[in-house]
Formats: sequence, structure tokens, C-alpha cells
Amino acid sequence: MADWGPILIGVVLFILLQPGLLFQLPGNSKPLECGSMRTSGKAIAVHTLIFFVIYAILTLVVHVHIYTG
Repeated sequence: MADWGPILIGVVLFILLQPGLLFQLPGNSKPLECGSMRTSGKAIAVHTLIFFVIYAILTLVVHVHIYTG
């Protein structure tokens, strides 16, 4: 059986945490911008850290598993 939990979590978080899609932290002109569809280097770094923290919590602490087969 394959464990699809970490893969699915990674894909969903990657889509939702793209800088500028739902929100951008820090924004170009404000500390938080919503739906701006623009990005900066700082926003990419912050969103990367947020992604890895949430991913680590969900996969290592909560043990989310989705088995197929």
C-alpha cells in the first residue's frame, strides 16, 4: 500500500501558499496583501518557511496518512 498523505498535503499547501494567490506576507506596499497576484523575494522566503512548518507539523506530529490499495 502506498501512503499518499504527505504527497497530498504537500501539493495542497503548495497551491494554497503561493505568494500573491490568497495572501502575501509581507506585501509590496502593506504588511499583508490579499489577492495581489504579485510577489517579492521576502514574500517567497516567508511563504517557504510557513510551508515547511505546516508540512512538518502535519506529517511528523499529526501523522496524516492516506492509504490506497
